[in-house]
Amino acid sequence: MADAPVIALRDVRFRWAADGPWVLDVPELVVARGEHVFLAGPSGSGKSSLLSLVGGIATAQSGEVRVLDRALVSLSATARVLARADHLGVVFQLFNLLPYLSVLENVTLACRFSPRRRENAARAGGVEAEATRLLRELELDPALHARRATALSVGQQQRVAAARALIGRPEIVIADEPTSALDTELRTTFVDLLLRECSAAGATLVFVSHDRALAGRFPRRLALPDLNRAGAIAC
Repeated sequence: MADAPVIALRDVRFRWAADGPWVLDVPELVVARGEHVFLAGPSGSGKSSLLSLVGGIATAQSGEVRVLDRALVSLSATARVLARADHLGVVFQLFNLLPYLSVLENVTLACRFSPRRRENAARAGGVEAEATRLLRELELDPALHARRATALSVGQQQRVAAARALIGRPEIVIADEPTSALDTELRTTFVDLLLRECSAAGATLVFVSHDRALAGRFPRRLALPDLNRAGAIAC
């Protein structure tokens, strides 16, 4: 019997406010285990809203969203948070780094909230050692690791957010416009690392971007406007 899809949306409709416009109307989206998917779409096409549903941050008004063969609507808000911590690594568009923590502490934070990811990092040589390795791969100077994350440039903060998403080998990695603050050389380094780490872990990768120059790196490419019938302005 074939594995169940890692991500499956069917007849999903979503809007942020009860009296607001529909921002998503997706008949079907299925992503298999280990797939690397490039999801393209202009600003306002619903990319971030879609990721909020997959991450369990928001819930659809109708239809079904299943992640790792679990219907998210059946989980409590607390259970969705715990599932996200254990199984999803997310590179947020706005990074969501904690300003009072150092670079290294921000990266290892994911392992503090997830025993599963902490154990995976420990098997790879230790949580702090794995965080240091990822930051080194992303060419972030070790002299910066003890600094507060907010003392870094925007591009450096973006790399910290990527390392935090990858640590502990989550089963799904979601990247929301993750290269927007990187120059061409670092963008290549970043995508190389992301694809390499996800392949090594057998992780499913959903890479969301309007930069179609990166699409050729991914075996599966989708355009959200082709999937989304809502046609409304999304956040």
